[in-house]
Amino acid sequence: MESIDRDLRSVQEARDLARLGKIAANQLADYTEEQINKILCNMVRVAKDNVVSLAKMAVEETGFGRVEDKTYKNHMASVMLYDSIKDMKTIGVIKEDVNQQVIDIAEPMGLLMGIVPSTNPTSTAIFKSIIAIKSRNGIVFSPHPSALKCTLKAVSLMHDAAVEAGAPANIISSISTPTIQATNELMKHNDIAMIIATGGPGMVKASYSAGKPALGVGAGNSPAYIERTANIQKAVSNIIASKTFDNGTICASEQSIIVEECNREEVVAELKKQGGYFMTAEETIKVCKLLFKNGHTMNAKFVGRTPQVIAEAAGISIPEGTKILIGEQQGVGEEYPLSYEKLTTVIAFYTVKDWHEACELSIQLLQNGIGHTMSLHTEDRDMVMKFAKKPASRILVNTGSAQGGTGASTGLIPSFTLGCGTWGGSSVSENVSPMHLINIKRVAYGLKDCRTLASADSSFNYPELNNYKVNSETGCRGASSSLNGVNIDCADNEKLLNLVNELVKAMKGVN
Repeated sequence: MESIDRDLRSVQEARDLARLGKIAANQLADYTEEQINKILCNMVRVAKDNVVSLAKMAVEETGFGRVEDKTYKNHMASVMLYDSIKDMKTIGVIKEDVNQQVIDIAEPMGLLMGIVPSTNPTSTAIFKSIIAIKSRNGIVFSPHPSALKCTLKAVSLMHDAAVEAGAPANIISSISTPTIQATNELMKHNDIAMIIATGGPGMVKASYSAGKPALGVGAGNSPAYIERTANIQKAVSNIIASKTFDNGTICASEQSIIVEECNREEVVAELKKQGGYFMTAEETIKVCKLLFKNGHTMNAKFVGRTPQVIAEAAGISIPEGTKILIGEQQGVGEEYPLSYEKLTTVIAFYTVKDWHEACELSIQLLQNGIGHTMSLHTEDRDMVMKFAKKPASRILVNTGSAQGGTGASTGLIPSFTLGCGTWGGSSVSENVSPMHLINIKRVAYGLKDCRTLASADSSFNYPELNNYKVNSETGCRGASSSLNGVNIDCADNEKLLNLVNELVKAMKGVN
């Protein structure tokens, strides 16, 4: 009975938040660029003041990741994001083509719904709050139950900072009792204009099934190919820095390393030197039994954990200072569990003959994270262009996937919602930004006379239409016409009309 009452309360809360959020969003739609910038600056200031405390809360509540890395995530979601979008035009006239006389005008969508994952709870809440306000939208969050406290704190800080700077109350809010019923209520609520879904495949699929626009992301399973021309020391350093960043909780992080036979020994030696531990076949099996349940579904107990925690639980001994656990694999699929996504400090390792085999293997691996991300370490630009054809929305070169994919170490826009395109069942293939949260109206002036579009167009030349042209003097269509099936030349049209008139007069005379 208590559970039923809780569900009912959570649904009612969702309805109230949607109603109040819609009112606030309608008010924010009239704000000027100056007002929005003032609000954003205050939100970024407050976020910066709390990046460390929020990171501590997230690690303490979820057990995932590392405080220093979650701090940097919060910094990315606020300071770095703002620097990237502050000059972005999202209000009023955002573009004008003088020659074509077309004007693009940005309009907000209204009230958004933001789904927050447990792996990046505070950074995602900050990120989505800022891009929502930048595009003059309100947002209401559905937090992951296992990260409720830290998400609510982040949302509260963003709301209060926005209101303090002049935003309407309730412009940023969150469900305080997350239930499936409340989340579904928000997804389908008439006042929600769009859903921004960051989370597991089930939640993303539900978002796209809610009957309204949604921005969702798919699972990642990023392969990292170290090609024969690569700077191996640098490649290994980037891969380890990426895979250990927040203990592998970013979905863009490397899941497999691919090397060639010609550089295998050098890569293996460098990985060992920099803290990689190559597990035996038996140790790999033990670790896989811990990491996965129900096939290749990641066990939440080992998401974002250190190699030491995983090794101890698996009953294996690893050297002091180990940073990542590496398991050699001979194929892709159910029999090779490490060929799937692992949001922790464990990575698969493959050896191929050449780039052709690396290409085929990358495509196979990407089928389990299709459309997301892959990385390539090479000094050969032609090789980069060959691998740019792979089914991934982000092809990263000579950088770590986690930092590169989210825009921390590349020129991509900082984002914690990474689109996977139609490959991964996503409506967007880019890093989601404020530009994805606006409607664009186009004002278009007439450039041509509608009456003479065809006649004034020299490219409109179709001789077969000659029989359908209308004679402006006679009104006769084409070269001839017909009367009761008898063809009549247009030149005799006047005689025909006279004959008809004589017949009419004769008929009247009879009467």
